[in-house]
Amino acid sequence: MDKQQQLLNLLGLAKRAGKIISGEELVVKAIKNGQAKLVFVASDASANLIKKITDKSSYYEVTLAQNFSEIELSNAIGTHRKVIAIADNGFTKKMESLMKM
Repeated sequence: MDKQQQLLNLLGLAKRAGKIISGEELVVKAIKNGQAKLVFVASDASANLIKKITDKSSYYEVTLAQNFSEIELSNAIGTHRKVIAIADNGFTKKMESLMKM
């Protein structure tokens, strides 16, 4: 199984474990209050949304990933979303290590 697929599976697990925050407003709030450890924004999201999430993530020093399309992210968590934040250190570490490989 490739790294991308493992990441998507982990996203699904995090969702079932109740460790993800999804939706633009909730994710921005989570970034600001330090809940978000890792943020995924769909590679095909609008330029405005990508810029907003990128700016917030870099200002608050949260890792940002753009490796998936909106469809891939949505399928992984079973909900239609363009932005997802991981609110768990364990999942974040595992995902970051997969992205570095």
